[in-house]
Amino acid sequence: MKIDHVAMYVRDLEAVKDFFVRFFDAVSNEMYHNPRTGLKSYFLSFGNGAKLEIMTRPDLSDLGKDIYCTGYIHLSFSVGSEEQVNSLTAKLQSAGYEVISGPRLTGDGFYESCVLDSEHNQIEITV
Repeated sequence: MKIDHVAMYVRDLEAVKDFFVRFFDAVSNEMYHNPRTGLKSYFLSFGNGAKLEIMTRPDLSDLGKDIYCTGYIHLSFSVGSEEQVNSLTAKLQSAGYEVISGPRLTGDGFYESCVLDSEHNQIEITV
């Protein structure tokens, strides 16, 4: 058994899609739109077979802005080396995304950084 994909609702579907395509080499399918419900979605595929479905609809509500809450916490991307963690983190910061930690060696031995995407979803970048 394997997890097929992870999904999340977002407010600005195009901005979130562009974030993952630009910085994490995602490949997007064509947008799906259900005119009855207003749902719009993309499946984003990554090189190793992982998939992320991003969705929006007009009747979304906010769960809260606190980054320390129950539920989804972060998506983690392994980029292969400390140098690549550093480089991608700097590239994201230069593009205006907030770096909330790192790059650093964690107490449990991981080299990582964590940034917020345009909707404050935490994206972890690790070796």
